[in-house]
Amino acid sequence: QVQLAESGGGLVQAGGSLRLSCAPSGSIFNFNVMGWYRQTPGKQRELVATISKGGGTNYADSVKGRFTISRDNTKNTIYLQMNNLNPEDAAIYYCNADTRLFSYWGQGTQVTVSS
Repeated sequence: QVQLAESGGGLVQAGGSLRLSCAPSGSIFNFNVMGWYRQTPGKQRELVATISKGGGTNYADSVKGRFTISRDNTKNTIYLQMNNLNPEDAAIYYCNADTRLFSYWGQGTQVTVSS
């Protein structure tokens, strides 16, 4: 069973920054795509950003220019650098890792943004 270890959430003031990390229990190369999604109460989980095995990235329009997803293959970890956070970014952020057959989710990390 794949486990995704997330870290980096917390409380930040509007305009501030946070960096989320996600490390899978297996090799990062086992997954075709990894990414971050977020969810707030009463809403569906939504895509934030993804990064492919080859390094291609995809972002939600709401975070383009503020968030950057990256991967460090030597550390077997992906990151989500979040800058200029606003209260609308507050959510539980989930790491996701996809193979061609299965999709795995982390436990989630809380991001709170104070105005």
